[in-house]
Amino acid sequence: MKLIMAIVSSDDSRDVLDRLTKSGFRATVISTTGGFLREGNSTIFLGTEDQRVAQAIDILRQACRRRTQWVSPLPTLEGPGLEMAEPIEVSVGGAVVFVLNVEQFVQV
Repeated sequence: MKLIMAIVSSDDSRDVLDRLTKSGFRATVISTTGGFLREGNSTIFLGTEDQRVAQAIDILRQACRRRTQWVSPLPTLEGPGLEMAEPIEVSVGGAVVFVLNVEQFVQV
C-alpha cells in the first residue's frame, strides 16, 4: 500500500478531487499555503494499492496544469525610500507529488 501526498493549487483542487472520486479513490484535503507566492494550495492525502499509484498520478497530471501569471514582488528596501519592483512572470500550478510506503493501514 502507498500514501500519495500531492500539493496542488487551490484553483485545481476541486477538479482533482472530482476526478479521483469518479475513479474510485478516497482522499483527504488540507488547505495549505505556498512559500514563494504565499498563495493557497491544497495538500491531498490519498491511500491506495501499489498497482493504482500510476493511475492516481495520471489523474493529477491531467487536472493540474502548469500556467504562468504575473505577480508583483514585495517592495524592496534598497535605495532611498520604499521602491516597488516590476511585476514578474512566474510559473504556477502543476503538482508536487510524494509517494510513500505504508507499513500498516487501519480504519477505526
